[in-house]
Amino acid sequence: MSLTVLRPGMLTTVQDLGRYGYQKYGVVAGGALDTGAARVANLLVGNDDREAVLEITLGGASFAIDRPMIIAVSGGDLSATLDGSPLPLWRPVYAKAGSVLSFGACASGCRTYLAAGGGFDVPEVMGSRSTYLRGAVGGFAGRALKADDELGVRPPNGRTMRLASLIASAVREDGLAAASWHASHFAVAGSAEEQVVRAVPGTHYDRFTLESREALFGQSYRIGAQSDRMGCRLEGETKLLLSLPLELLSEAVALGTVQAPPDGDPIVLLADRQTTGGYPRIAQVASVDIAVLAQLKPGSRFRFEAIAQTEAERLYVAGERDLRLLRAAVSLKLRPLA
Repeated sequence: MSLTVLRPGMLTTVQDLGRYGYQKYGVVAGGALDTGAARVANLLVGNDDREAVLEITLGGASFAIDRPMIIAVSGGDLSATLDGSPLPLWRPVYAKAGSVLSFGACASGCRTYLAAGGGFDVPEVMGSRSTYLRGAVGGFAGRALKADDELGVRPPNGRTMRLASLIASAVREDGLAAASWHASHFAVAGSAEEQVVRAVPGTHYDRFTLESREALFGQSYRIGAQSDRMGCRLEGETKLLLSLPLELLSEAVALGTVQAPPDGDPIVLLADRQTTGGYPRIAQVASVDIAVLAQLKPGSRFRFEAIAQTEAERLYVAGERDLRLLRAAVSLKLRPLA
């Protein structure tokens, strides 16, 4: 084995980019909530960006590393340390055998992603290693990690081995061996009291009262205590209500859909969303800002900002371009010298 769970923290699961192609059979897509952070962590250790990572929520987890490996931690700042020294985020780090990796309090955000060179070795279920907790599917025995669980890491590829040779001897003053370069510009977990989440008016936006439409993009929302990987339950001063009763058939739902149940408190659907839904859809969160919601703790506040669909598409394309550039940059750094 390569990694042993000493403490699982609040919630730690194995995730990748999700289980797609099976929603028509009622199978939840799942996957990492902050896919950008998960993908960056994988790219930083030389993995393909679809490899399995650990999603660590609200800190408190610690792991014993049984053999030397390259790791990267991206996403929220959960005060990570390696053998007691602060672990730099968003960059590859060499962890020697016998090291202890720990996560503490949330300095910013609430979810962080741990990638290991080679990827975590759990079985694929329907083309994915992600964990769907409600269905006990995928990941590590279909459940959250527990103390004393032992996770294997698959053999590293050539890129990861090259990376290890480059940084294993690059020991800093604090004793850590880490790359001098980083990808912190991908971070979305901010320290501002109120974040902004961009969204496009949804299919049924015009069926809501004028007061509700103005409130959607005008008022502040609080992340409710019942929020989870399935969806963010939002609390706002003004309820979102239809102007007239509306009968809807259940339809397939998408990541980031903002539903408005009869009580008027909206729900933003996330990775473990149900496969169909029948509530009116007042808005659709831009794909690039799902990560912002993923990093907001219960009690945090944010506002929706209205954008056009063309702008949401432009932001998505720009985000994918940035990931391609990161992949190319890492490849250049790992290119053997002539």
